[in-house]
Amino acid sequence: MAPTADIIIIGAGISGLAAGCYAQMNGYPSVIFEAHDQPGGLCTAWQRQGYTFDAGIHYIFGTGEGQPFYELWRELGAFEGVEFTNQTEFMQIHGAQGEVLRVHSQPDALEAHLLELAPEDAKLIEGFCQGVRKFKEFDLSMLQQKPKSLMTAADWARLGKQVLPFMGVLGKWSQLSLSDLAAQAKNPFLRRAMPHMFAWPDVPVMVGMSLLAYLDNGNAGSPVGGAIAFSRAIAQRYLALGGEIHYSAPVERVLVEQDQAVGVRLTSGEEHRAARVISACDGRRTIFDLLGGKYLNRRIEKLYDGHLPMHSQFQVSLGVDLDFSPRPHWVTHLLEEPIAIADQPHREIGVKHYGFDPSLAPAGKSVVSLMATTHYRDWQGRDDAQAQADRLIDRMERFYPGLRSAIECIDVITPLSYEKFTGNWQGASCGWLLTKDTLPLMIKGVPKRLPGLGQFYMVSQWTEPGGSLPIVALSGRNMITEICREDGQAFEASVPR
Repeated sequence: MAPTADIIIIGAGISGLAAGCYAQMNGYPSVIFEAHDQPGGLCTAWQRQGYTFDAGIHYIFGTGEGQPFYELWRELGAFEGVEFTNQTEFMQIHGAQGEVLRVHSQPDALEAHLLELAPEDAKLIEGFCQGVRKFKEFDLSMLQQKPKSLMTAADWARLGKQVLPFMGVLGKWSQLSLSDLAAQAKNPFLRRAMPHMFAWPDVPVMVGMSLLAYLDNGNAGSPVGGAIAFSRAIAQRYLALGGEIHYSAPVERVLVEQDQAVGVRLTSGEEHRAARVISACDGRRTIFDLLGGKYLNRRIEKLYDGHLPMHSQFQVSLGVDLDFSPRPHWVTHLLEEPIAIADQPHREIGVKHYGFDPSLAPAGKSVVSLMATTHYRDWQGRDDAQAQADRLIDRMERFYPGLRSAIECIDVITPLSYEKFTGNWQGASCGWLLTKDTLPLMIKGVPKRLPGLGQFYMVSQWTEPGGSLPIVALSGRNMITEICREDGQAFEASVPR
């Protein structure tokens, strides 16, 4: 059978689309096979009865002109026809007794608010806000701009010089989780609220600081039209470069001959061949299903033995006949009495509305998402997601009177749903969760080639622990950079005309 293309890419998520775009830019004809009927992977949205429900993308780094990652998205055409909104307040945390913590992106406003809230914690607050100010100057993208395998001694020296002014804050705040920091607070409400300032308590403090710094720099916008508008723009760029996407075309097997990847077989039985294969889909499925677990070593086995933390969520998306736009766009409610979801107690529930993007709901109405962190194992064997959603809606009625009677449309997503529609192992929304313990794994990196298998490569959130959209896009870019190096040609990138 004649080759379909120089490169076959499995998956049209952000990393797969990026790999495809840069392959086309560098003269490698490519084709993408995607199991779903639209691009984006987890960077997606869907429509129900006139409402657009987002998969949960809260912001995208790199949307500020001249800021880190901006040129990456320009090259990928992500800004073509897409507008972005910027928030000055990341979220609010509401206590059971009426207390409110406002997570301002502007460090001076945040510091003034926190000092008013908890003056007894002045030293802790001032140190935290000073860290945010320092990270406003830090270019996170410089740690990922070039594949580590291609770094020369001069590259490492240059990187060391760039990072040197930040070694103090990196050393201090990378080894401290938000929960660790909160434990130092004297104020009872601050101690309980602070772990939830960035949606999960185990995140390294430096990650939260970087988020606020990027928000304040106007470099973490939300795409108007939802995440799917962003993904479609990149898919259109890939097609304009001459690439080819086959939707509803799940891959069943990677074809291997003499320990060289030579193509893929689809679940339909069709076989397609290419000189190289890049997997941009779920890491565990790639290794253990598409390749039958044949190409392993102890390190890879350990990565996928289930001991590393993963993040998934229970999300109830509502289309409601209420105007939520005057309300804070994201609130985490700290519950005085926990609510059981999948038989596990939850003391925090996130409520987010998308009033900042009127294109997602009919005029005068709103899209509202109720969110709770959960575990895949708690949902195995269950078929009562709707009953769980009803219980959660009833509890939220206390905070939003009239919510239930205003519901016109409802969609319930569990970790099983995420796994079914995206293929992600255990419904993980960002691969392995970024914590102070997994941060070294992110810095060291995860193998992007498998032992004993040639002409095969891996990109995606599973090769870039901690995820984030620009990082997984860079994984696709960097992989094509390495392929160019293998072939002895210069890597090239361009922006749309």
